[in-house]
Amino acid sequence: MSSVATVLPQGAGYGVVVGIGLFFSVFMLGLTAIQARYTPFSPKNSEEFSSASRRVKPGLIASGIVSAWTWAATLLQSSAVAYKYGISGPWWYGAGATIQVLLFAMLAAKLKMNAPYAHTWLEIVGARWGKTAHLVFMFFGLATNIIVSSMLILGGSATVTDLTGMSTLAACFLIPLGVAIYVVVGGMRSTLLCDYTHTTVLFAIILTFVFTVYATSDKIGSPARMHQLLTAAAQTHPVSGNAHGSYVTMRSKNGLIFGVINIIGNFATVFQDQAYWQRAIASRPASTVKAYLLGGLAWFAIPFTLATTLGLSAVALTGDPDMKTLSPADVSAGLPAAAAAAALLGKSGAAALLVLLFLAVTSATSAELIAVSSLLTYDVYKRYINPKATEEQILNVGHMMVAVYALVMALAGLIFYYIGVSMGWLYTFMGVILGSGVAPIALCITWSKANKWGCIGGSLAGFAAGIVAWLVTTSTLNGGVINVTTSGGDYPMLAGNLASIGVGAIVAVASSFIWPEDFDFELTRALNRTDVEPHAKEMQDEKIQKIDADVTPAEEEEDKDDLDPVALRKAFRFASWASLALLLIMIIIIPLPLFFASTVYGEGGLTAWVVIGIIWTFLSAFTVVLYPLWESRGALMMIGRGIVKDVFAKGGGKYVAPDHEAHPA
Repeated sequence: MSSVATVLPQGAGYGVVVGIGLFFSVFMLGLTAIQARYTPFSPKNSEEFSSASRRVKPGLIASGIVSAWTWAATLLQSSAVAYKYGISGPWWYGAGATIQVLLFAMLAAKLKMNAPYAHTWLEIVGARWGKTAHLVFMFFGLATNIIVSSMLILGGSATVTDLTGMSTLAACFLIPLGVAIYVVVGGMRSTLLCDYTHTTVLFAIILTFVFTVYATSDKIGSPARMHQLLTAAAQTHPVSGNAHGSYVTMRSKNGLIFGVINIIGNFATVFQDQAYWQRAIASRPASTVKAYLLGGLAWFAIPFTLATTLGLSAVALTGDPDMKTLSPADVSAGLPAAAAAAALLGKSGAAALLVLLFLAVTSATSAELIAVSSLLTYDVYKRYINPKATEEQILNVGHMMVAVYALVMALAGLIFYYIGVSMGWLYTFMGVILGSGVAPIALCITWSKANKWGCIGGSLAGFAAGIVAWLVTTSTLNGGVINVTTSGGDYPMLAGNLASIGVGAIVAVASSFIWPEDFDFELTRALNRTDVEPHAKEMQDEKIQKIDADVTPAEEEEDKDDLDPVALRKAFRFASWASLALLLIMIIIIPLPLFFASTVYGEGGLTAWVVIGIIWTFLSAFTVVLYPLWESRGALMMIGRGIVKDVFAKGGGKYVAPDHEAHPA
C-alpha cells in the first residue's frame, strides 16, 4: 500500500479492478451467448475458440490489433518519454512501435499463402524445421508472452497503487482474473469483441483528456499556453541532449536513442507474439493485409496524442500545487500520466486514467491469454503429449491453459515487482533477449531458401551477443557496478538491443545465402488441412455465406477466391510496398530531417503538432470504432431479427442451420 496520500480512496482501486472487471466479464459472456444463439458461430468448436473460424472482417481485426498493441506501456511509457525528452518522445514511441505492425502485414499475407490452416506460428516452424527448431523458438515465443504480460501487470498495478493505495499484490492477481473468465468461455471471438468495446471507450477517454488540456483547462487550456509553460520549464531544468534544452524540438539525442531501442524491442514483441499471429489467423485471407495496415496506422494516434497531452502536461505543471513531484523511480514506473491527469481534473481525472489504463491492460491481457493458450494447446499438448487429441480434449485443454496462464501472469508481474524491475526497465530490455529471433522467424515463414541451422544458430548467437553487450557496456560505463539501476541506462540497453537483433539477422541471412535450402511450402500449406476443412466446409462455405449475403452478394464470390495464390501474391506485394513506404516516411523522411535541423518550435509549430495528433485520433476512432459496425451490419441485422423473433414468437429466434448441413460435433 502507498505510504502517502492518494488521489482516490483504496476502495476505488478495488471497485475498478474487481467491479469493472466483473462487469465486462458478464457483458462478454452475454455477447458470447447471443453469438451462440443467433449466429452459426459456437465457441464450443475448437476452431472457433482459437481462431474465430478464420472469418473475421478487417475492421474488427484492426480494432483487435489496436487493442492488443495498447499495453500499459502505450499509455504510461509514452507519456514518460514525453516527460523526459519532450515532443520527440511521443513521435519515437508511436512511430517506433507502429512500423512493426505495418511490416507484419507482409508476414500475415505470407501466412495465408504458405500456411493457411496453421493455428500458431510455432506449428509452421515445427513443420518446416522439426523438433529442435520448434523447441528453440518456443523459448523465444513464450519468453515474449511472459515479458509482455509482466509489463501489463507491472504498469497496471503500479498506477492503481499510486492513484488509490490498493495493494500491489492484490492488483497483480485481480487484474487477470476477470479477463480469464470471459476468455475461457468465449475464446477468440469473445476476445475480439472485448477488444472492440475497450477500444471504443479508450478513444473516448483519450479525446476527453486532449480537449481538457488544449481547450478547457484553466491550468493550460491551449497549445499557446502549453508552449509558454514548456519554454519556462526548459529554462529551469533544460533537457540534456536536446537543442537549447527545449521540450519542443525533435533534436533530442536521448530521444533518438530511445527510438532505436523502441524499434528493435517492438520488432521482437510483434514478430514473436502469438497474439498478432492469432489475429492474422482469425482474419479473412482476402482482407488480412488491409486489417494490419489500418490497425497499425490507427494505433499510432494513441501513444502519440496521449503522450503529447499528458506527458507534456506533466512537464508544464511542474511546480503547480496540484502536481505531484515525480522521482526518477516514478518516471520509470510510468507515473507522469497519472500525476498530470490528477493535477488537471482532480479525482475525476485520476478515475478516468484508472479506467483507461484498466481497459487497456485487460484488453491486451485477453490477447495474451488466448495466444498462450493456443501455443500450449497446439504446440505442447497436441504435438508432444497427445497427438491424437479429439476436438473436445483440445477445447478443454485450451480452457485450462487460459486459467493457468492467468496465474502465471500474476506471479511473473509480482516477481518483477519484488526484485525492483519496473515496467520502463523491462520495456527497454525486452529487445536484448528477444531481438535475435526476429529475422529467423520472418525468414522461416517467407523464404524457401532459409537455412534451418543458420536460423537456429543465429537466434542463439544473437541472444548471447545481446546479453554480453548489455552487461559489458553496463560494467564499462559504471565502473564495474551492475545492478537494476546501472543496467537500465540508455547506452547499455542500446548496445544489447543492437547486438541481439543484428547478430541474429546477420547469421541467419548469411548462412542462408551460403547454404540455401529449397523448401517446398506445400508441406506447410497441408498443415492441419484435414482438421480444418470439414469445419470450413460446413461452417464457412454455407453458413457464413448466408450471413455475408445479408451484407453484399459480391462477398460470396470473394469467399471462393480467399486462398487464390494469385490474389494472395498480389496482397503480399501491396503489403510490401505499403509497409516499406510507411516505414521510410515514419522513421527517416519525417523525423531525421527535423532532428538534424535542430529547430525549436514556436507556438505555431506546437499548435500544428497538436492539431495533427487530434485529427489523426479522430480518423483512427472512425477506423476502429465505426467501420467495424458498418462492415458487420448484416450480422447485426441477423442478431436483431433473432431477438425480435424471440420476443414476439417466444423462442423462435434461435439460429437453425440449413437442413443439408452436418452439425459439427
